[in-house]
Amino acid sequence: MKTKLLDTARYLLLIVFSFISIFPFYWMVAGATNTSNQIAEGKITFGTHLIQNISDLFNGYNVSLIMWNSLKISFVTVVLSLLVTSLAAFGFEKFKTKKSEIIYALFLLFMMIPFAALVIPLFRMMAGFHLVNQHIAIILPAVSNLFLIFFFRQSFKSFPDEIIDSGRVEGAGSYAIFFRIVFPMMKSTYAAATIYAFMTSWNSYLLPLIILQTEDKYTMTLLISGLSSSSYVANYGVQMVAIIIATIPTLILFMFMQRSFVAGMLGSIKG
Repeated sequence: MKTKLLDTARYLLLIVFSFISIFPFYWMVAGATNTSNQIAEGKITFGTHLIQNISDLFNGYNVSLIMWNSLKISFVTVVLSLLVTSLAAFGFEKFKTKKSEIIYALFLLFMMIPFAALVIPLFRMMAGFHLVNQHIAIILPAVSNLFLIFFFRQSFKSFPDEIIDSGRVEGAGSYAIFFRIVFPMMKSTYAAATIYAFMTSWNSYLLPLIILQTEDKYTMTLLISGLSSSSYVANYGVQMVAIIIATIPTLILFMFMQRSFVAGMLGSIKG
């Protein structure tokens, strides 16, 4: 009897937490079907204004171009950051020296610096290179992601040195060992890093806000931010539609890679 009561209490608690977790997503979808006034009044049921909200969004903004900008920036950032940070982490872990350990410790210290403190120096640097209002100015600072270097190194700790040594015996160089042996065996780690890098780039707001100055260069985060300040009365229904569109790529990516993501995170923790 006591066990049944504990199980019932446990399930009720899980249901409450599940509802709290899912409710913002439900409210976002329901809000996209209501007018701004209905949302402001607190209506949380589905309405009949979804088509009107979609029409207002696409008539007012070039959403397809802005979506393409975000996808392009995120894709290039993910590919370059995974390549650069995994190579750096492999070097730090498998070719240790006293100097490399000092440099790695400095990298970990730099992780403690808030990104907001780096925005102005980055802007001045990009202005010096004449890259203001260019997407490359958003991509370059994200390529050397310090957290990804830490994440990959933790995963490489569990990679057997004997496999690397056997590759060397067969005559393979360091790059051949990395790309032909290490990379195929660490797919789950790369999947987890892909999701992290994509979400970081996709949700980036502060740097694009000061770097990108014309609407044809905007990303989805700037579009959503602009919707709240584009008129005297915010159109919440249109904002909800924009947020749903911005959520779709991350949702699709996570659905396809969630198993590898969990395995990659666990591998990093074990390392």
